[in-house]
Amino acid sequence: MKLVRMVMDLEAKVDYLLTEIQELKMHAYALEDQNEQLREKLFAKQEEGIAFENLAKLYEEGFHICHAHFGQFRVQGEDCLFCLDFIRKDGVERGVKGDEGTT
Repeated sequence: MKLVRMVMDLEAKVDYLLTEIQELKMHAYALEDQNEQLREKLFAKQEEGIAFENLAKLYEEGFHICHAHFGQFRVQGEDCLFCLDFIRKDGVERGVKGDEGTT
């Protein structure tokens, strides 16, 4: 009788452990999904940052990046207020510190 009781207790413990393992697996799957979503968002943010850096580099090389004159060569030594406004606004949205005194 005592042996039967011990087997029943052991079976209950095993059932409990199996339930716990199943819950942990579900939690792990949910965390993996969340991690993948966060990686995708991070990658998208990094791509946006690269695009912004490329536009800023084009402006520094003497080209317009504003909508009105995109790709046209700027007159040497003259800044375009539209381009600078775009850089300032885009940089502020990304948390980039720009040259505040140029506008």
